[in-house]
Amino acid sequence: MRSMNIIGAGRVGRSLARLWRVTGEFAIQDVLDRTPHGARSATAFIGAGSAAGSLEEMRPAETWMLTPPDAKIIHCCEALAASELLRTGDIVFHCSGSLASLELAGAARCGAAVASVHPLKSFADADDAVRTFEGTYCAAEGDAEALKALRPAFERIGGRVAEIAPRHKTLYHAASVIVCNYLVALLETGLRTYEQAGLPRDTAMRMMEPLVRETVDNVFRLGTARALTGPIARGDDAVVAKHLEALGAWNADIGELYRRLGAVALELARTGGEANPEAMARLAEALRER
Repeated sequence: MRSMNIIGAGRVGRSLARLWRVTGEFAIQDVLDRTPHGARSATAFIGAGSAAGSLEEMRPAETWMLTPPDAKIIHCCEALAASELLRTGDIVFHCSGSLASLELAGAARCGAAVASVHPLKSFADADDAVRTFEGTYCAAEGDAEALKALRPAFERIGGRVAEIAPRHKTLYHAASVIVCNYLVALLETGLRTYEQAGLPRDTAMRMMEPLVRETVDNVFRLGTARALTGPIARGDDAVVAKHLEALGAWNADIGELYRRLGAVALELARTGGEANPEAMARLAEALRER
């Protein structure tokens, strides 16, 4: 069993470490976090490991997982490289979706094999993340030696590992933000619009839940083009024009968001091939930026 040290034990790091502790994939050794309390909290959650107060207190390990905020990963790696704790053949990896393994150049100079493995999952709650990790897709790239060990480690806790080119990490992560974080922002925008229409927020939340859930289910069951319904799908340019007028009079930013998303919906409607071409042309005119 390989030993593992952890630097930055937030929700991602502690969730993965707990899963590996349960499966016996890694022997969790030393855990360093932003504060001593954070390190102690992490080891308690993981159920293993010793809380370290500083990098100098950590022992050498065969595997190092760096899971601080993205902006701190390079700094943590450089500090680790300067600490003389790394040995040739050690594995150093991070779990960032936006950064490539190339950012771990300091560890590579010390002879370590480096990689990045990003679980495509919301870690809003660590307990829930541990419970539901099975089936999570993980985008991986880096040195072959590191991936040879990390792929089975992630697979044994239920991950589905897919390799990605390092040069595409930024676009990959942007896509992940759009479908996850911006979906939340879009639903918040809808809630605010319901409130402007006179509905209490809690009532609007209850009303929209079945609609949102059914729509998401349809996207994955039928695909985006067939899941599209509403005025744009049926070519009702008069309704869209009224929406734009009402939104523009209340909130120009939300009106512009409606317009831009409407343009994407129009592309989907055209892909479906069932809409009337004349109606599609009228919709395109209604959605055109003034």
